[in-house]
Amino acid sequence: MSADEFDIIRNLFAPLAPSVGARGLVDDVAVLQARGALVMTTDAIVEGVHFLPNDPIDKVAKKALRVNLSDLAAKGAKPVGALLTLIWPKARDAAQIAEFARGLGEDLAHYNVLLLGGDTTSTPGPLAVSITAFGEPLGTRTPSRADAKAGEQVWVTGAIGDAFLGLMSLTDMPEMEGAGVRTRYWTPDPPVAFALEIARFASASTDVSDGLVADAGNIARASNVAIRLDAEAIPLSQYGHAFVSREGDAGLVKLVTGGDDYEVLACVPVDEVAALCTAASAVGIALTEIGTVVAAGEGQAHFLDAQGKPLELARPAFSHF
Repeated sequence: MSADEFDIIRNLFAPLAPSVGARGLVDDVAVLQARGALVMTTDAIVEGVHFLPNDPIDKVAKKALRVNLSDLAAKGAKPVGALLTLIWPKARDAAQIAEFARGLGEDLAHYNVLLLGGDTTSTPGPLAVSITAFGEPLGTRTPSRADAKAGEQVWVTGAIGDAFLGLMSLTDMPEMEGAGVRTRYWTPDPPVAFALEIARFASASTDVSDGLVADAGNIARASNVAIRLDAEAIPLSQYGHAFVSREGDAGLVKLVTGGDDYEVLACVPVDEVAALCTAASAVGIALTEIGTVVAAGEGQAHFLDAQGKPLELARPAFSHF
C-alpha cells in the first residue's frame, strides 16, 4: 500500500465500526455481547479466482460480505458482526480502498451487521479479502449437512445459474445479454430474510456455492444418504431458460455445476413442507422443490432427466485443487 495502514483504518474503516465493542478499531480485539451460542463462518475471495481483476471494487467488497451471510442464512442464523482481513496488492492503486470501504459500508448498513475489526496488509500478489462473520441462531438447533433423512423433500431458494452466466458474459460469452446476470455474479443476493424458516423447518441445509449438484452431494455424503435431483424442476431465470433452450442438457449441466449461486438448499420433512411454503410466500422468497432424499448408505447426489436417467456431469463442481 502506498497509503499508511493506520490512516486507512482510522479514516476509512473505523467510521464503519461505530459500536462500542469495536473499540474504534484501535485495539487488537473486539468485544461482542452474546446471549448464548454464536454461529461462525469465514470465507475468502481472491482476485482471479472469485472475481476478475477489473470487477468494480465496491462490488468486490459486497461480494466478500455476502458470501459469508449466505453461510449464516443456510444455518438459520441472523448476522450480527464481522471481522475483515484486507490483503491489498502493492501494484493496485491504494485510492481504490476508499471505494471498497464505501461499498462495504453500504452492505453493512443494509444487512445491519457490525464491523468489529480485522487486519489490513499488503501483498505482491493478487487482492484477497477474507471476512469472518458471526450469527445469532434463530432456532433451537442449527441445521447441519449431516441430518438429512430418507423420505424428505429437497428444496432450493431463488434461481440457479445466473452467476455462472454473468461470469461467462464478462469472459467467454460477451454476446450474452449481461446486465441481469452480471449483477448476480458481482453481488449475490443470499436469502438472509429466510434464515428463521430454515431454522424452523430444515433438517439439513447448506448454501449453494460450489454448484447445486456438488452441494447436494455434500449433504448426501455427510448424512450417508442418496439424493435425487430432478433436472426439469431446477428453477431458472429468463436468462437461464434462454441458455438451456440454446444449449440443451449440456447447458443445464453448466448451470447446476457453475457455482456462485449463494442460494439455500434444504432437506425438509414432508409434514413441514406446507408451513415452509407459507412462510416463504410471506417473506417473498422463491422456493422450489427439486428432489428427494431416497436412501441411506450411498452418499451421492444424482442429477436425473425426465426419464430418470442420470445426466453426465463432466465436472460436478468448481474445485480449488
